[in-house]
Amino acid sequence: MYKSDYEIKKELCEIGRRIYNDGFVAANDGNFSVKVDEDTFFVTPTGVSKGYMTPDMICKVDRNLKLKEPNKWKPSSEFKMHLRVYEERPDVNAVVHAHPPIATSFAIAGIPLDKLIMPEAVIFLGAVPIAEYGTPSTMEIPDSLMPYLQDYDAILLANHGALSFGCDLNTAFFRMESTEFYAKLLMYARLLGGEKEIPCGEVKKLIDLRKNFNVSGHHPMEKLCPSCYNDGAKDLTPTEAAAKYPNAGQNSDIEAIVAEVTKRVLEKYNK
Repeated sequence: MYKSDYEIKKELCEIGRRIYNDGFVAANDGNFSVKVDEDTFFVTPTGVSKGYMTPDMICKVDRNLKLKEPNKWKPSSEFKMHLRVYEERPDVNAVVHAHPPIATSFAIAGIPLDKLIMPEAVIFLGAVPIAEYGTPSTMEIPDSLMPYLQDYDAILLANHGALSFGCDLNTAFFRMESTEFYAKLLMYARLLGGEKEIPCGEVKKLIDLRKNFNVSGHHPMEKLCPSCYNDGAKDLTPTEAAAKYPNAGQNSDIEAIVAEVTKRVLEKYNK
C-alpha cells in the first residue's frame, strides 16, 4: 500500500520511540531507514535521540546520501551499511541498527545466537551470526556483512550492536526485538545450567511450518544445522548431530559458492 512521505517519516519516528523506550539505544545511538525506490531513501538524522525525533528531522536522500529535499539535519553517516543491505537484498525495504544490551553483549563476547532453543526463533529468525568488527561510518562494516546477507535477516556487529532488516519497517523492528529476546533467553538458560536444544527431527518440522506460513526474508537453516537433514539425526540435538556428521552440508556449501560466482560473472558480462 502506498504511503506518503509524511507517513513514512511518522513511522520512522514511532519506531524510534519504541527502540528508545525498549532500551535498545542510549543517547543519540542507532539509525534506521526505509527504501522507496532504487535512488530514494528516508534515513534518521545523526546527533539526535531516536526517542525524540519529529517528522521534519527525517532526511530524504539518494543512494549517495545527498539530500533530495532541504533539511537542516544531516543523515546518519552509517547509511553505508544500510545501502549494502539494499544492494544485496532486493526483498529488503527497511533496515534497523540499534544496540540492544543483551544481544550486543553477545556480540562483544564473540558468541553468535545460533542455538536452536525456541520454536518461534527457529521459524521466524533462524539464527543471528556475528560480522567481523569494523570502524563505524566506514566501508569496513558494509564489507563485513557480505558473508551473511544472503542467509540471515539479523546480524550481530562485533563490539558494536545489531542490524536487522525486512520487507517493511515493522518487520525489521520486530526482528531486532526478536534478536534481543532470543539473546535474553539464551543468557537466562545458561545462568540456569545451560540450554537444551530442540532435536533435529522437530527442527525440520518447524522449518516446514515456516514454509507453510510464507514468512518473508531469508533463512539460514541448511547452514545452521546441515546435520539435521541426515536421516539418522532425528532424535539428536543439532550440536550432537554436528559431532556425529561433521561433513554434512559440505556439498551444499560448494554449490552455493558456484552459484554465487556464476551469478557475478553473468552480471558482469550482461552490463
